[in-house]
Amino acid sequence: MVGGLCARRLARRSRSALIAALTVLLVQTLIVWNFSSLDSGEDRENGGSNVREKRDRVAGNKAAGSDYFQHGVHQRQHLPPPGRGTSRHIQQPDGYYSHRPKEKNRVDSNNENSVPKDFENIDNSNFGARSQPQRQSVGATSSKQQREHLQEKAHAQQQTWRDSSPSLGRSSNEVLPVGHQPLAVGNNASYPNGQGVAGVSRQQYRTSQAQQAQLQHRHQHPHRRQATAAPLEVTYDQPPKCEISGKEAISALSRAKSKECRQQIAEVYCRHKEGQLMPEKVTRYCPLEGKANVNVQWDEDSAESFPLKPVRIAFVLVVHGRASRQFHRLFKAIYHTSHYYYIHVDQRSNYLHRQVHALAAQYPNVRVTPWRMATIWGGASLLTMYLRSMADLLAMRDWSWDFFINLSAADYPIRTNNQLVAFLSKYRDMNFIKSHGRDNARFIRKQGLDRLFYECDTHMWRLGDRKIPEGISVDGGSDWFLLNRMFVEYVINSKDNLVTNMKRFYAYTLLPAESFFHTVLENSAHCESMVDNNLRITNWNRKLGCKCQYKHIVDWCGCSPNDFKPADFHRFQQTVRPTFFARKFEASVNQEIVNQLDTYLFGSFPQGTPALNSYWENVYDEPDGVASLSDTQLTYYHSFTRLGLARAAASLQGNPKDHSCRYFPMGHPVSVHLYFQSDQFQGYLVKHHATNLATSKLETMETWVAPKKNFKLTTPPSSTFSRLQFAEIGTEWDAKERMFRNFGGLMGPMDETVGMQKWSKGPNITVTVVWIDPTNVIAATYDILIDASAEFTHYRPPLNQPLRPGVWSVRILHHWSPVAEMNFLIAPLSHNKHQPIRQEDALKLHNGPAKNSYMEQSFHGLNPVLNIPVSLGYVEQAKRNAALTGLELEHWLDSLVGELWEAADVCAVGPTACPVMQACSKNPWSSLSPDPKSQLGKPRADGRIR
Repeated sequence: MVGGLCARRLARRSRSALIAALTVLLVQTLIVWNFSSLDSGEDRENGGSNVREKRDRVAGNKAAGSDYFQHGVHQRQHLPPPGRGTSRHIQQPDGYYSHRPKEKNRVDSNNENSVPKDFENIDNSNFGARSQPQRQSVGATSSKQQREHLQEKAHAQQQTWRDSSPSLGRSSNEVLPVGHQPLAVGNNASYPNGQGVAGVSRQQYRTSQAQQAQLQHRHQHPHRRQATAAPLEVTYDQPPKCEISGKEAISALSRAKSKECRQQIAEVYCRHKEGQLMPEKVTRYCPLEGKANVNVQWDEDSAESFPLKPVRIAFVLVVHGRASRQFHRLFKAIYHTSHYYYIHVDQRSNYLHRQVHALAAQYPNVRVTPWRMATIWGGASLLTMYLRSMADLLAMRDWSWDFFINLSAADYPIRTNNQLVAFLSKYRDMNFIKSHGRDNARFIRKQGLDRLFYECDTHMWRLGDRKIPEGISVDGGSDWFLLNRMFVEYVINSKDNLVTNMKRFYAYTLLPAESFFHTVLENSAHCESMVDNNLRITNWNRKLGCKCQYKHIVDWCGCSPNDFKPADFHRFQQTVRPTFFARKFEASVNQEIVNQLDTYLFGSFPQGTPALNSYWENVYDEPDGVASLSDTQLTYYHSFTRLGLARAAASLQGNPKDHSCRYFPMGHPVSVHLYFQSDQFQGYLVKHHATNLATSKLETMETWVAPKKNFKLTTPPSSTFSRLQFAEIGTEWDAKERMFRNFGGLMGPMDETVGMQKWSKGPNITVTVVWIDPTNVIAATYDILIDASAEFTHYRPPLNQPLRPGVWSVRILHHWSPVAEMNFLIAPLSHNKHQPIRQEDALKLHNGPAKNSYMEQSFHGLNPVLNIPVSLGYVEQAKRNAALTGLELEHWLDSLVGELWEAADVCAVGPTACPVMQACSKNPWSSLSPDPKSQLGKPRADGRIR
C-alpha cells in the first residue's frame, strides 16, 4: 500500500517535471524562431561617403547592435535580475560566416562580380516574397477598404523587409545583450565570490513572446518608432492602371519616399503585368554555339617591341567621394598625351567635381561630362551612365580612339602605359571582359536576373519575377572591361533586335553593367572577339566584403572588394595571365601599397622629396556650405578652431598686453582635412578666419588638432591574459576594412556608439565590458566570449538617447579584474540645425536619457563592485551644464574637447601679425604644404607626367 502510494507520487512528479521541461523547450524554441529573423542593418558603401542613410530597426535589432546578427546568427540572451547583473556576448569574429563554407583567398578569382560566390546559400526572401496572385489588390477602382488593406499588407511587408534575415548557423563567438531571449549564463566563476553582481545570484529568466515584444517596444527609441510607422496612405498622381497584387511591389510602394517614385513603380509594374515591358524572344547573331574565349599570349617584356601603329585609349574615369589627391595620383600614373580621358563625377560629389574641372583645364585631352548622374550600387543608372559616355566619345570627332577602358578612383595601374599599349595593339580586334565562370542557371538566380527591378529615389526596388528572353544566352561577370571601338559603335548605334531588346531588358535589371555588355557581346556577330579576361586583379575577400551592406539602396545582397595592403604586393607581379590594373586602393586606409606600386612602375622619387608618407583628404570645403555638415561635425570644428587660437595666444610668453597673437574667431571654418602620416591618423586640419586683436585685421590660419591617447592597459599583459591589443569607441564601423570611418570619433548625444576590440590569437577567453557615463552611471555592461581565432569584435549596446554629454569611460575586465580602459567624448552641441543652439533644445539634447536610464535594467549594483563612486553632485552639475548656451556652452565644450584633443600647431595661410606663426606652406603637416606625389605638372617630351 505504502509502496503503491509512493509510486503514484513519483509518477505525478515525473509527469509534472516532463510537462515543465516540454513547456520551457517550446517557449525557448518560439523565442529562437522569433529572433532568428531579426536583421541589424548595413555598413558604409565602398570608398565611402560621409553621409549615410541609417535604416530603421526594431528594438530587437537595436539590442543586437552591430552586424554580428545581420546574417541571422541566433541572439542567445538572458534577462538578469532587475537592477543587477550583466549580459553575456558570444561574439562572431569579423568576416566569419557560419552559413558559408570557408573559402581560401585566391590571387585571381573567376568570380569577378559583386554578388557572393555562394549566393545560392543565401535566402533573399526577406526582401519580399515572390509575386503570387492575391485576393486583395490595388487597382484604379480600389475602394477605401482595399486601400486600407493594402496599407496593412505594405506595412507588414515593410517590417519583413527591414527586420528579417535568413536563419543561419551559429558561430563560436556570440554576443548576449541585455533584455531579450534567455539562455544559460555559464558558471559563476567569472563573478566575485562565485555570485551574481553585488551578491545577487545569477538566476535565469525566461520570457514569453508577448513579453519579448514588450521588451522590444520599450527598447525602441521614440524617433525610431516614428521612422518605422506605416505611411498614412499610398498616394499617386494618377491611380494605377492595374491591380497591384505582388508582395514585392506592395513592399516597394510602401517604402518609396516620393509620390513620383511610387507612380513610376506602379506604372512599371502594370506594364510588366500586361506584357509590355520585357521582350519574350531575342535574336542571336553569333555563329558559334556556346561561349567563345580567345586565348591571348602574355609577354611581360612586350613593351620592348613597341608597335608601329599603337592603339589610342579612351579612359572613362567614374569617380565619387572626396579623395582628390588619390585621384591625382591615378591620373598621373595613366596619363599620356596620346590617349583621351573622359571623367564623370557623381552628382553628389561637388568638391571632387570642382577639383576635376581644375585638372581638366590643364590638359587638352581631358574632358568632364557636361552632365552628372547620382549612380548607386547595383542601379540601372550606372549602365545608363556608361552608354551615355560611350555615345559622347563616339560623337567627339576630334578624339580618334581605339579602346574604351573604365576605371574608378580606387583603381591603380600595375603595368606601365607602354606595356598596356603594346598588348592592346597586338589584340586590337579583341574585347576584354570577365565572365562569371559558372553555370548560367546558377548565375541568373544569384544575380537576380530573373527578377524585375526599377530605380528611383536613389534606390533599386525589387518588383517581382520575370522570364529570361528566349533565343539568347545570358552572361555576366565584372563591370570593369576593355572594349574596342567597333563593338562600342555596335552597342550605341545598332538598332537590331539584339541590342534594342537588351537595352529594354537591362533597364529593369539589378547590376546591369555586370551583364549587359557580356550578353550583347556573346550573342552578337562580335562574339568571336571575346577574351574572358578584363586585365584586372580585384581584391575579393568574401568573408569580409559580403555583408549585404547595400540593402539600404538595393533590395538585394551584394559584395564589395577589400582594399589592398602592402602584404598583397606580390599578387601584382604574377604572370599567369595578363593584368594591367588592380582595385581597390584607398589612401585613407593604406597609402603604402600605392607608394610601393608607384615606385615599382616609375622608380623612386628623388631623395629628399617631401610628403611621401603623408596623406591629406578633404572632408569639408567652404563652397559645400555648412548644410553639408552634421551639427556634431560643426560643433567639433568650431571647438578645434578655438583650441588653435588658444595655442596661438599661449605662444607669446611675457607681456600680457601684447595682443599680436591673440585672435577672435570669425565665421564658420573654411575647410577641414584629415591628416595621415605613415598610414596613421594624425588628426584634423581646420582652416579658419580670425580677427587679430592687435591690428583688427582678418587673418586666415590652419590649426592642426591631434587626438590624445585614450586607451591604456591597466595591468601588464600576463600569461593568462595577453590577447587584447587595442580597443576603441566610435561610429560608422566598416566591417569590411575593420575600422571606424568616423576618424577620431566625433560623437554627439544622438549618435549610436560602437565598441571595438582588437585581439591577438590565443586561448578562448571571456571578458566583461562596462560603459560608464560622465556622472558615473553604469550605462551598459555585457560579457564577450572570444574564441581562439577572433581578431576583431564589435558591439553597439542599445543605449537610450540622448547620451549624456561629457567624457565617458569603458572598462574591460577579465575575471572582474581590470584589463584595459578607454575614454571617449560625447560632445554637447553648440549648434542645432546649423544655428547656435537655443536653451530649450540644449535641455532636450544635453540632459541625458529619460529618467537617467540608458536601458530597461539598472546596473547601479555594480558601482561598489567596481569602486565607481556615486555622487548626487555629479548629477546636479550635469543638469546645470545641460542648460548652458552661448559663451558658457563654448567654454564647457572646449574644456571637454581639450581632454581628448590638443592643438598641435597653428600656421598662417597669408600675412599675419603674429611673429611666431609660420607660413603654412613651410609646415610639413599643413594641407597647403608641397605634396609632389599628388601634384600635377606639364607633360614631358615622352608624353607622360609621372
